[in-house]
Amino acid sequence: MSAFPHVVIASRLFPPEVSAGAFRLGALARVLAEKHADVTVLTTKPPSHAPEISDAEGVSVRRWPVLRDAGGNVRGYIQYLSFDVPLAVRLLATRFDVAVAESPPTTGLVVAVIAALKRRRFVYYAADVWTDGVISMGAPSIVVSLMRWMERIVLRKAASIISVSDEVTERLKLLGAAAERVVTVGNGIDTDVFTPDAVAPSDERYFVYTGTMSEWQQPDIFIRAFAQIADEATDVHLRFFGQGAVEQNLRTLASELVPGRVHFGGVVSPLNSASWIRGAVASLVSIVPGIGYDFAKPTKTYAAAAVGTPVLFAGPAAGAALVRDAGLGHAVDFTPEAVADAMRSLLVSATDGGTERERPHRSGWALQHVSLRAVAERVAQAVTQVAGRRTSKLELISRTERHGSERQTS
Repeated sequence: MSAFPHVVIASRLFPPEVSAGAFRLGALARVLAEKHADVTVLTTKPPSHAPEISDAEGVSVRRWPVLRDAGGNVRGYIQYLSFDVPLAVRLLATRFDVAVAESPPTTGLVVAVIAALKRRRFVYYAADVWTDGVISMGAPSIVVSLMRWMERIVLRKAASIISVSDEVTERLKLLGAAAERVVTVGNGIDTDVFTPDAVAPSDERYFVYTGTMSEWQQPDIFIRAFAQIADEATDVHLRFFGQGAVEQNLRTLASELVPGRVHFGGVVSPLNSASWIRGAVASLVSIVPGIGYDFAKPTKTYAAAAVGTPVLFAGPAAGAALVRDAGLGHAVDFTPEAVADAMRSLLVSATDGGTERERPHRSGWALQHVSLRAVAERVAQAVTQVAGRRTSKLELISRTERHGSERQTS
């Protein structure tokens, strides 16, 4: 193997797609390339609504057509297979010393099999626990069992497992991951894009929700809460950016409860997202309690903190503790009444100057604790260590073979 490793990243998500997973892997690819690794990314052709950006210098990105759902997501069993099946052939044709597999476990399993065939190591990037996810969705028992089986195999075979939080790490260990192979790196946000210097798009007062709209977030709680205060603050609006499985339900609910006051802006670039967050009264974040995601700390929280905008979090203890302990905003119970009360309080803070006084604290916390660059550096270190172990093994084999040859000729 050359002095610099050949690293392949296998993921259905990669920039220019707008998602936390894409941001994580884009940052990792950039950092690895800066460290002189030979980086190849095997990913999908982006959806039509993805913003146009250039691939990072020194990173070879190979894209493949894939099936997407109505919202443009690679989400669902058939969609996952449309990426994973061709991935096996693509990996066989790609030179690598170490592979990085992003979830779901179906992708991890494909990478594990090909890595074993090629006698290479792989790293599994576990942003969440998929077995918990399918249970929370009420999947049939056979699907849950199959997902648990795949996830356990991937965790057992991976040379290193990247976890985004202590809570995820504990769940991974319960599934059989060896503690010594789990590297907890945290999660992060691009603090070069999400910054207090972002320019607010308008002077209007609004609450903003950015990112995925799914069953395990149930952001309809914010529409229901907003309906309770709409008559009290007639100039305030609610804005959604992103897309997801429940978007149409949200649109229908909004037209019924607060017609003309809730706006859906679709998928926007990270730069535009930062601008909308910068101008908001608060950034809305939710996790439904008790359905398997109680450990989650959504990236939305970090994005708002980096811009300095207060977070209004509705959900379980892990996400709530993050907001409270770091002084990032309001954390409340997952009820429309609690959310509505927090909205009232945040509107007062926006008016009396409290929001702007606290902005430097929130953005400073993000710079110190959740820089995406710092997270990518930690992941890159774990990846290069795995590649280095293979280098050492190959050198040992080579020395042994040379020594044996010398003994035979002496």
